[in-house]
Amino acid sequence: MDIDTLRQKIDRLDTRLVELLNQRLSLAADIGRLKRSKDGRIFVAEREDRVLHKVCGQNQGPMKDAALRAIYREVMSAAIALEKPLFIAYLGPEATNTHQAAIKKFGASVDYHGMATIGDIFTAVEKGEADYGVIPIENSTEGSVRDALDQFVDSDLKVVAQIYLEITHALISTSPLEKIEKVYSKDQALAQCRMWLQRYLPHAQVIDSASTSSAVQLAKKTPGTAAVASPLAAEFYGVPVVVPNIQDKPDNTTRFFVVGKQASGAVGGGRDMTSFLISLGDNAAAHPGALLKMLLPLAKRGINLSKIESRPSKKRPWDYFFFIDVTGHYDDPGMREAIKQLHRFCPMVKWLGSYPVAK
Repeated sequence: MDIDTLRQKIDRLDTRLVELLNQRLSLAADIGRLKRSKDGRIFVAEREDRVLHKVCGQNQGPMKDAALRAIYREVMSAAIALEKPLFIAYLGPEATNTHQAAIKKFGASVDYHGMATIGDIFTAVEKGEADYGVIPIENSTEGSVRDALDQFVDSDLKVVAQIYLEITHALISTSPLEKIEKVYSKDQALAQCRMWLQRYLPHAQVIDSASTSSAVQLAKKTPGTAAVASPLAAEFYGVPVVVPNIQDKPDNTTRFFVVGKQASGAVGGGRDMTSFLISLGDNAAAHPGALLKMLLPLAKRGINLSKIESRPSKKRPWDYFFFIDVTGHYDDPGMREAIKQLHRFCPMVKWLGSYPVAK
């Protein structure tokens, strides 16, 4: 067949695709009306995960699963926008890594609101000013984001989903490399490029800023100043990239949480994770092996521990909370049994949320 004939076939398929997409969105709008009548969740993380898992299982190529997921992300984003206007709070301003993670999860059809701090994100969701918040929780190079972990101590918000985003940093400035005297960025971004900065800008002053995007805005108007941020931020704010890919680790990845008021249901099939905040209280000092005793109820039931980290409680000296991530859902029978046993030994066992395992 010649090119014109092939293009005619594509045009006919496009017509059919548009018809099918609109049919799908109409059904989603009907579901949205039913949800609103029952005060149900508009964003249902477990349903989204099942849809993506199913369509990728049906994919026979040549399209890659990642491309198929991206297409369906936007389809579901458009469906959510029809069901109800959705407001997402993120660590702003625009073009930060958290903004990119939020778009990766919710698509282009919802409304985004940049917040100055992680605490502001929690407050906006708690007060109903935003439906969900997106926060960075840990980086593969630099570990946990402490401000984010600490917010969970007093908040009743639940983790409803997680996002993994590969992070690429660039040196961004209106000045050439040899003229740069100051480098601004978020503390996590600076830490992820520490060795590069020490090697190529050893005499430059490295300064923490509220966000990577605010650093780019500062670099735009101040000669001799550079920012460490994503290439997208450079493009968004119209500032040249002086050196690309300056992160110390090539597989630099950040994990983000989506927080909301209503918990997610179970996906099943081994595709759920759960986070807890646990305090050992006086048991930690009075009972040798207290931490092991805390973990045994999980291990005995085949519940895998994927993360554990301690943070000062800030209530009294040498008192700690433990943040843990485990496989499985809060409503799983084995998990319920383990939690019941933990309550007998631990003064606080706080469920932070269960959510689908992200890809």
